[in-house]
Amino acid sequence: MKFDPKQVREETSKDFEAAWMAGTRYATERRLNEKYPRSLLRLRCGKPHPVFETIQKLRDAYLRLGFEEVMKPAIIEEAEVKRQFGKEALAVLDRCYYLAGLPRPDIGISEARVKQMNEHFNKQFSEEEIEALRNTLHRYKKGEIGGDDLVYEVANNMDVEDTEVTKVLDAVFPELKKLSPVPSSATLRSHMTSGWFLTLAEMWNKKPLPINLFSVDRCFRREQREDEIRLRNYHSASCVLCNEDVSLDDGKDIATGLLSQFGFQKIRFRKDEKRSKYYMPETQTEVFCYHPRIGWVELATFGVYSPTALAQYDIPYPVMNLGLGVERLAMILHDAKDVRALAFPQFYAPWVLSDPEIAGMISIEGTPGTAEGDEIMENIVQVCEENGSAKSPCDFLAYRGSLLREDVEIWVVEPEENTLLCGPAYLNEIVVHGGSIFGIPRNKKWETVFKEGVPTGIRFLDAFAAFASHKIEEEVEKGAIDNNDCEVKEKIVRSGADINIKIDEMAVRYITSKKKKIDIKGPVFITVVAKKVL
Repeated sequence: MKFDPKQVREETSKDFEAAWMAGTRYATERRLNEKYPRSLLRLRCGKPHPVFETIQKLRDAYLRLGFEEVMKPAIIEEAEVKRQFGKEALAVLDRCYYLAGLPRPDIGISEARVKQMNEHFNKQFSEEEIEALRNTLHRYKKGEIGGDDLVYEVANNMDVEDTEVTKVLDAVFPELKKLSPVPSSATLRSHMTSGWFLTLAEMWNKKPLPINLFSVDRCFRREQREDEIRLRNYHSASCVLCNEDVSLDDGKDIATGLLSQFGFQKIRFRKDEKRSKYYMPETQTEVFCYHPRIGWVELATFGVYSPTALAQYDIPYPVMNLGLGVERLAMILHDAKDVRALAFPQFYAPWVLSDPEIAGMISIEGTPGTAEGDEIMENIVQVCEENGSAKSPCDFLAYRGSLLREDVEIWVVEPEENTLLCGPAYLNEIVVHGGSIFGIPRNKKWETVFKEGVPTGIRFLDAFAAFASHKIEEEVEKGAIDNNDCEVKEKIVRSGADINIKIDEMAVRYITSKKKKIDIKGPVFITVVAKKVL
C-alpha cells in the first residue's frame, strides 16, 4: 500500500529499528480471490533494456560464428596489468579503479563496555556469554565471520534480539563507525584483454586448436567525466582466436561475420594510430561500418597480441583479439544520441509517455459487483443509446428483476419539459491525442483527433451507467430504497471524476509537467431512478 516517505524518514531518524519493524504494515495481503495464481493475470509483457537486448544479439551472433562463451575475472591484480601492458602499464593503471576495503578492527571488551551492555539490555550477562561475544569479535577480526553475519552471531551468542544488537554495536563499539577504507593492489578490469591473458594461460594446453572464445562483460574506466559518448562503466563484446596461424585476415573475417548479422553491409578497416604495446606492431586495426543516417562509424578494434605480452604467461601461439563497444552499437541500433540516456534512461532520458500508455491509465472507477448489476449497467446504456433524443418529460424502464435479493425497477427518466432524455455530451468519448486527454463526440469536427489519437472506448454514458449501477447496489444492500426511491443523476461534467472516470496519478503528473490538457467536460443530464417493487 502507498505510504508517506516523509513520515517514514522522520520515524527512521527517531528510531531506526522501530521504523524498520513497523514497515510490515505497508505490505497488505491480497483479497482471497486475488491470491496466487490469480495475481499472475496482472503480469504484462516486459520490455528489455536496449543495452542488454544488444548483448543478447551479440551473444547469439558469436555463437553462430562458432565461438565458445566464457566468463573472465573482473578483478585484476595490479601486477597482472604490468605484466600485460609492459611500459604502458602506468597509463592503463591511471584509468583503473583500485579496490579498497574496511579493516577488521581489534575490539576489546572492557568492564565499562560490559556495564553498558548490561544497562542497555537490562540483564546481567554471564562470563560465558561475554566470552562468546569476545570470541565472535575475534573471529570477525580474522575474517571468519563477514560483516553481514556479525549482528546475527552476536545476537545468537548473547540470546538477545538482533534489532537491539545493532543499537548496542553503534553505542558501545564506536570503532565500527570510524573505519576508513584501506586500498589494495586489486583493480577493476579496465580492458577485456586483462582477462584474456589470464584465461588463455589456463586453457591453451587444455583445448585443441583453434581456440575460439568470446565474452560480453563490463569494463570500468576512471574517466574524468561521463558525457554523451562516454561512460565509466560500459560493456565490451570481446573475442580471441588462438591458433598456430593467425593473421589480420582472421580479424577482418570475424568482424565482417559479426557485424553483418546486424545489417551492416559496408565495412572498412583502418590501421589504428594508437599502437597499443600488447598488440604486434602494425596489427591494431579499427573497424568502421556505414550507417545510412550517420555515415561511417567506428564499431570495433582488433589486433594480434604481441609475443612480448603472451610470453609473460607462457602462451606459445599467436592470438587475434577483437573488441566491440556494446553501448556504441546499441546507440546505432536504437537511434540514440546520448549513451547516458540509452544506458540510464531513469536518470538522463526525458520522461515520455506515449498516447497508448496514457490511454491505458484511464479507467472507469466505480463498477457494479454483481451479475445483476452488470445487466443494469448494460441496460441503462442501451436505453440511452436508443432513446437519448426522446422529448421530455419521459421515462424508460431499464430493468425489472432481483438485485441482492430485492425486487427492483430501474428507470431512466427526465421529468422536466421541453428537453431531451439525455444531454448533448452523453456520448462524448475519452480520447488521448498528443499527450492530452479529451472528452469529445464522434463528429466531423473531431475526426482528426479520433484518427490520430488513441480512443479509450470509454464514453460519458458508459462511465455514468457503471456508477449508477454501483450506487444502486450500495443503496439496496443498505436497505435505503425500502421507503424511498434511489436517484442517481449527472448534470454538468467538469472533470473526469464527475463522470466516474479515473485517471492514474502518474498520467496526471505527466500531462501537467508537459503543459498538456485534460479536457473532460460537457452537459450530460442523465437521471436514473431505482424503485423497490412492492
